[in-house]
Amino acid sequence: MKFRILSLILISLFTFHSLTAAEQRVNEGNASAPSQGKQQTTKGNRAERDRLSQDSPKGVRPGGSINASSTKPNIIYIMLDEWGYFEWSAMGHPILETPNIDKLAAEGMRFTQFLAGANVCGPTRSTLMTGQHLGHTTVRANAGGTPLNAEDITIANILQDVGYATGGFGKWGLGDVGTTGVPEKHGFDSFFGYYHQGHAHTFYPKYLVRNSEKIPLKGNTGDFLTGETFSHTLIHEEGLKFMRQNAGGPFFAYLAWTPPHGLWAMPEDEPAWQKYKDQHWGGKNQRGKQDAEMYAAMIEMVDRQLGEIMALLKELNIDDNTIVILCGDNGGQPYFENKKHPHGVLAPNLNPKTGERFRGGKGNFYEGGLRIPFIVHWPGKIKAGSVSDHLGYFPDVMATLAEITGATPREDCDGISIAPTLLGEQQAGRKQEQHKYLYWEGKGSIAVRINNWKAIKPNKNAPFELYNLSKDIQELDDVAAQHPEVLEQVKAYAKEAHTAPRIGKVLDASVGFKGHKK
Repeated sequence: MKFRILSLILISLFTFHSLTAAEQRVNEGNASAPSQGKQQTTKGNRAERDRLSQDSPKGVRPGGSINASSTKPNIIYIMLDEWGYFEWSAMGHPILETPNIDKLAAEGMRFTQFLAGANVCGPTRSTLMTGQHLGHTTVRANAGGTPLNAEDITIANILQDVGYATGGFGKWGLGDVGTTGVPEKHGFDSFFGYYHQGHAHTFYPKYLVRNSEKIPLKGNTGDFLTGETFSHTLIHEEGLKFMRQNAGGPFFAYLAWTPPHGLWAMPEDEPAWQKYKDQHWGGKNQRGKQDAEMYAAMIEMVDRQLGEIMALLKELNIDDNTIVILCGDNGGQPYFENKKHPHGVLAPNLNPKTGERFRGGKGNFYEGGLRIPFIVHWPGKIKAGSVSDHLGYFPDVMATLAEITGATPREDCDGISIAPTLLGEQQAGRKQEQHKYLYWEGKGSIAVRINNWKAIKPNKNAPFELYNLSKDIQELDDVAAQHPEVLEQVKAYAKEAHTAPRIGKVLDASVGFKGHKK
């Protein structure tokens, strides 16, 4: 009898501590990948968090601050629309000059495989703001006016709860005026820019929006490419004003800038345009005569504006207590291709140093659609010039900022905090956790990442493809047939990750965006 009881105990312990057979084979086939870890979900109420904190090292718990200073850091999150992984000079780009972006990376941490939450604009913003992946977040389609639910909790909400002034500037894309998704109902004290995604497709709109009020722009008729008032200048200036007004902190400035996304147009006297306007690179243009040249000018324009932000932080003497995050919103689009430039004139997904390229681009789930620049800067906290290959994506931002600030992430957050990577595991008081898997879906396509394994179902009628990114970063060698055990695990995770979408409501369609002049 004693032997039988002992056997049962041993079997139970073995079962509890073992991975499934499929998970074992996944790890065995990926020896060069980061170690598997439990996927942190930040679920549970405040009482449960307090209970868990008793067992946490150095008093650190989900939702607890690891910032040694009594002063919460200011946070500036700058997201450029469609900025490609290699489209800055420190990456060896043969054309672009971006000294301020280069400096930000040299003084902070650059991530090599921090991935977008989605492959297009609206959904990726939803994963960022809600901390949920594409199987859970509200906005999963790039339909333009799809709104957040009224009850959706965002990064701005959780930071507002711990005393942050919150301002958003630029492209919202998660609910137009007259919907449940307007930013001022999702944690932002103020938001100035474009609410509807389609509205952001011109830099000369008839109006911008501030807290659901339409602000007319002088001399703009609604034409795509021409007008008197360049919207991005106003958006940038409003962001600077917000930082000045809230220099006493803490503040959260979300700068969701539209450049370098098209349709491309800018003032004739813009210095960056003056640099490129006499170039004639060719390539397939969309509406303008020199789209590629203007795209390059826009990247250098926002580089200069980043420099203005960093100079302002020094002027206000708050640079040491301000976290600056700079990233793209999805993978780069190889615009302006021709025979001479088959990957586009600017070649956002082509490594200029090795000649390797990320497959695909914006709109699909190959690396070209998901791999983005991601830089984090925090003087005295983040080691200058550091480079991390930690595997993460947009849902992790909420969990990370929550841990740093002492905020509480939403209970159904899918992210894990990357604070141990940013600040060091000793400072964080724990080792960096790893995702069990990363998940994307959209328009019948599915992608699952398990360490270095990348599985893609290109459309609803196609089988899963499988790539080992440690050996095949270009995703050219489909090894699905050789690794059925990995596909078994992929399908299980995909089934686990998907829930039926539940979008917000349009409350008054009459006040929403009506389109541009063609």
